[in-house]
Amino acid sequence: MVETDHEVALEDTDRIQGRAALVNNVRAATSLAGAIRSTLGPKGLDKMLVEDDGSALVTNDGVTVLETANVEHPTARMLIDASSSQDRVARDGTTTTVILVSEMLQNALELVRMGIHPSIIVKGYDIALEEALCEVRRVSKESGNIQKVQVVRTSLQGKGDSSLCELIGELAIKAAQKIAGEQGGDNLERMRIKRLQVRQGSVMDTTLVDGLMLLKSRVDFSSPASSERGNVAIIDGGIEPPKLSTNASIEVQNTGVLKEFHERARDSIRKKIDHISSIGADLVVVRDGIDDEAISLLTERGITAYRRFERADLDLLANITGARAVRDALSLRVEDLGSFSKRSEETIAEVSHTQIEGDGNGMTLVVKGATPAIREEAIRIFDDAIGVAHRLNSKPGVLPGGGAIHAHLARHLRSFSNTNPGREQLAIEAYASALESIPRILAENAGRDPVDVILSLSADQNESGAWIGFDLNKGVNADMEEAGVLDPEFVVSHSLSGSTEAAISVIRIDDVLWARTDPSTPNWEEEEGED
Repeated sequence: MVETDHEVALEDTDRIQGRAALVNNVRAATSLAGAIRSTLGPKGLDKMLVEDDGSALVTNDGVTVLETANVEHPTARMLIDASSSQDRVARDGTTTTVILVSEMLQNALELVRMGIHPSIIVKGYDIALEEALCEVRRVSKESGNIQKVQVVRTSLQGKGDSSLCELIGELAIKAAQKIAGEQGGDNLERMRIKRLQVRQGSVMDTTLVDGLMLLKSRVDFSSPASSERGNVAIIDGGIEPPKLSTNASIEVQNTGVLKEFHERARDSIRKKIDHISSIGADLVVVRDGIDDEAISLLTERGITAYRRFERADLDLLANITGARAVRDALSLRVEDLGSFSKRSEETIAEVSHTQIEGDGNGMTLVVKGATPAIREEAIRIFDDAIGVAHRLNSKPGVLPGGGAIHAHLARHLRSFSNTNPGREQLAIEAYASALESIPRILAENAGRDPVDVILSLSADQNESGAWIGFDLNKGVNADMEEAGVLDPEFVVSHSLSGSTEAAISVIRIDDVLWARTDPSTPNWEEEEGED
């Protein structure tokens, strides 16, 4: 029997086809979801992540668990990518996204075993997603200031100590209010707020300060440690002699030539300092170094200087002060200068810190705590809180939490499926069943019977509407708006879209090819000889 061309081409490849490929992929997705399933909700449990060096991290954040884990299966990586996308876009709902993908895939596998073609399932899932998003927009309400606070608190439930989450939630709301209305997109909160860790005090001493604060001290301690009101110049370079860009050596045979060489370098630095002084700068901040000669000249002219700033810090300082960064000091103009309202230095944990304030938007979250793990967890909580709070400024729609919106969508889609006469009806019902997994898992993690919770929730929603959810703290069904348990519309919508797209991508795979050998360099000489 003659082998076909594709069989010869794939002789060094392991291959899984058809239903076996889907079973393999669903198994990987289920295992991944199972790793973070218990973290969902305010009653979710924590995970301890142990690195190769023995260091441990305890967290409740689903995306942190997934991105830290050593996962090699390509389908599992697709789910992690979906979770990471949810985190980048919405800053919340990462665990929900992975669980939904897993449930959709398990339900799709059952349909395939019943004889439903994957293309029919994909079409049904698309129809269900479109209808679910329409229903989300219908149920959504516009949030006010009180609702925004409740949304942030809801998003932080279960992510850490309740008092810490309360403190950081307040700081996040305060920061979001200050940057409200400013142009810059959804990632503006990362550019306008610096995160600074300080090895001192308790994590409950974490504060939000105006301006830029960082671990820096002035280059000359004989200059004033603090000042009020002045002009600042930002140089995206250095004030030092230019360095050769190539490895070269210069042979000097005359000491006079060497003296003239150094004198020219000093003259160049002196011209730069004279120019900076002439345009009225009181404070100079540079990205690179400052020559010793330049330091003394700056101090003589009453100019305080700082060096070796990170690019992100320079950008934040420019926004705070209104200064425009220039590459070379001689290119500075009066209109490039910004103004600072206050500059001060203080010693924290035996390290000098500088704070520069101005009239523009810019803040620093000063995170304190005994260990790096505690401080980093506080920063992760703040990132989630400020991400949600900032996005609520432009996307104010809110939905009922406590699994209410997913339970309502499941009920709605089951009724909607009856309007579809084809086999897609089964896929829509499978989609609804996947959505119902969210209130079910919330109940499980709270120690409640999931069957009882789902049945009572369905009955109460049928009578009182979509805003009835399960109050995990009291153990009863309640109006989520009155209970203050709210979810942002953009988080739920993106989670539905992202999880459906990921599930469909996996369902469409019917052939998995695994290379048995690593790629190697072909032997071109043998191939040329054959010609």
